[in-house]
Amino acid sequence: MTLTFAVSARTVAKRQASGRAVRRTLTGWAFAGPATLVVVGLSLFPAVWAFFISRTKWNGIAEPQDIGWRNYERLAQDPDLAAAAQHSLMLTVLFVPASIVLGLLIAIALNQRIRLIGFYRTCIFVPYVASAAATGILAGYVFNPQFGVANDVLRRVGLPTQQFLENPRQALLVVCVIALWGEVGFTTVVYLAALQDVPRELIEAATVDGAGRWRILRSVTLPQLRPVTLFTTVWQTITALQLFDLIYTTTRGGPMNSTQTVVYYIYELAFQTRRLGYGAAVAYLLFAVTLLLTAVVIWRSRRSGEEAF
Repeated sequence: MTLTFAVSARTVAKRQASGRAVRRTLTGWAFAGPATLVVVGLSLFPAVWAFFISRTKWNGIAEPQDIGWRNYERLAQDPDLAAAAQHSLMLTVLFVPASIVLGLLIAIALNQRIRLIGFYRTCIFVPYVASAAATGILAGYVFNPQFGVANDVLRRVGLPTQQFLENPRQALLVVCVIALWGEVGFTTVVYLAALQDVPRELIEAATVDGAGRWRILRSVTLPQLRPVTLFTTVWQTITALQLFDLIYTTTRGGPMNSTQTVVYYIYELAFQTRRLGYGAAVAYLLFAVTLLLTAVVIWRSRRSGEEAF
């Protein structure tokens, strides 16, 4: 009798625990479900619809014409797309390593015990949270060849003035500098958090063994930051490949299409020349390239045992 009662009590307890788990799950989905549906609806549905558009010839007004895979066949024969891809690649090559190195150096500097450290950290992060459109408009005034602050500084130190955003040879480099000013705060904050998680016992052991600051940084700190470096590399690569608002507010792809990236080229195709089908095909190509690069980096990182995702 006692054994039967104990078994029944355990069964009731299990059922009650299961019921509480189900209620907690339902409560969680009741709060997260509507937001999840909105996010999925605003991302998955447009992506699927864009794929169907990429197989058509459509100006957004008339009836779309199904042309199969011809838009994708044109990708390899488009010289404007090749030039835009070259600009995007150059911007990525300049932006990603510079943002990682600058972010790491600034993070190391802000990891010291100095006065007003909170103020300095805030100043570094503020440009990242500011609107990229506002950053581009402000940069347009700073680098204006006639009355910009940058040329005023060059005049005061006796250096020749520059055309900056109006020079085809300088415009992409200036855009990269502006992007760094706005994005380096992100890598700084990520590295700063990672530096504070480096085990103190490793640094103390290296110090006891007679290692200097440079040796500790090279042999202890940097190896601990490899997963973070991998994450920031992937993130900043995606940021560079998808850079649009900064270019739109500064150069509009000029001068002479010298800053026309793939994303801005997609904008011109879809919203200026009204070739929505071909623009969607270029967008899917960019998505495929970004996904492939990310997958390769993650695969290599997992093979080396340095998982960051």
